[in-house]
Amino acid sequence: MKTIELKNATARKPEWRLAEPVNFHLDKGEHVAIVGRNGGGKSMLVDMITGKHPVYPDQISYSFTEPYNNLKHITFRDTYGGDNDRTYFLQQRWNQMEIDEETPTVGSKLEEAFLLSGPDTPKRRDFQKHLYELFHLNELLDKYIILLSSGELRKYKLASNLFTKPKVLIIENPFIGLDAETRDQVKQLLTTLAAEQDMQMILVLSKMDEIPEFVNRVIKMVDLRFVQDIQVKTSFPIEHCPHAILLKKPEVIPPMPQEIIKFNNVTIQYGERTILKDLNWVVLKGEHWSLSGQNGAGKSTLLSLVCADNPQAYANDISLFGHRRGSGESIWDIKKHIGYISPEMHRSYKQNIPAIQIVASGLKDTVGLYARPTKQEKDLCIEWMNLFGIKHLADRKFLEMSSGEQRLVLLARAFVKSPDLLILDEPLHGLDLCNRNLVKTIVDRYMFENPERTLIYVTHYENELPKCIDNSLYLTKH
Repeated sequence: MKTIELKNATARKPEWRLAEPVNFHLDKGEHVAIVGRNGGGKSMLVDMITGKHPVYPDQISYSFTEPYNNLKHITFRDTYGGDNDRTYFLQQRWNQMEIDEETPTVGSKLEEAFLLSGPDTPKRRDFQKHLYELFHLNELLDKYIILLSSGELRKYKLASNLFTKPKVLIIENPFIGLDAETRDQVKQLLTTLAAEQDMQMILVLSKMDEIPEFVNRVIKMVDLRFVQDIQVKTSFPIEHCPHAILLKKPEVIPPMPQEIIKFNNVTIQYGERTILKDLNWVVLKGEHWSLSGQNGAGKSTLLSLVCADNPQAYANDISLFGHRRGSGESIWDIKKHIGYISPEMHRSYKQNIPAIQIVASGLKDTVGLYARPTKQEKDLCIEWMNLFGIKHLADRKFLEMSSGEQRLVLLARAFVKSPDLLILDEPLHGLDLCNRNLVKTIVDRYMFENPERTLIYVTHYENELPKCIDNSLYLTKH
């Protein structure tokens, strides 16, 4: 018996169609992983299955009624959640004044989701209690959503989608942005759900080695086509990565102080929670740092101080680019020296404008583009887009791209002005193997050819570090 079946299906709108009609089935009791290159069609296939990109009625069938309740789709495009989650915005976490009696807690949001998902009956309350115990949520119920660690927020989002007891749960990138310990916890949680609940899973993954053991079928997509539909134990051939790397040195390298960053006994607290305590850290011009640590250890908080996004910098002894914070320099005086990408930035980017305009906005340190770029600026943007293998996306609207393609656009934006300090926070999120290797090579070549430039690189995976790394800082929870 087939739980879901698409027969020669095509999306009604031509712009959302795969290269050929889709024949897909999810057999009863089966768990499937969908893998492939960025832009290969993974998300487009999922959107056809869920009905986000509708197909013709006779081309799709479900073994269940009420697809809205029985087919749940969760997208983790970064550490903090999916595109449709409005509980978070880029700078809110750094402003304690934003936390008041109206700020949602885990308990209030879960209760809201529970009541919206069905009647308030003793049987459903028992199931709610069981979920809270399974996900270890009871100790989090009074915690503000915006102060959750990435692992905690992952559990919250999963639980809030299970109140309807869906027949099929589709999860994109369930392990993205998680440290090794939390990845193992989430993988075990999914394994338990697969065994305990009468529910099937479809996982969309960018890394083959993240496929959980309970998955018994793998679909690989390339160039908007099914190329393989195989058992999970089968090995995939090594991908050919065609990009060549040619970098140019910046024409002008302005003089910079020797100390780019200096923290003296920096302590950051939110209420009773201490994020950073007595941190001393000096980054010199030309150094290449890896920044790592557990989820919730303060990496994002530290970067918010460096990027001038966190007002608690004024209550601490912090110097950036030779100037003590609070000595008169503006936020933009600091940001002009920095090229930056992070999961939070990617998540907050809602500008549906052509990719080349987003890359060009990196020259102005703005989220959108408010001034028309010159021909010279456009040519520079095209050079960087070509380097990242996305020149063909120059005129494509940002929100019409896959998340991997979006990540490459934002990487080109970070590099485009040849910044003094390059901050790459989980830059390889959601990228396939070829693009992960490409980005690491670009970072290494850029730093080799520009010895005056400084790098801070954040990742939970040691094999994602570029070769140029020569210093490291590991943060622990307090």
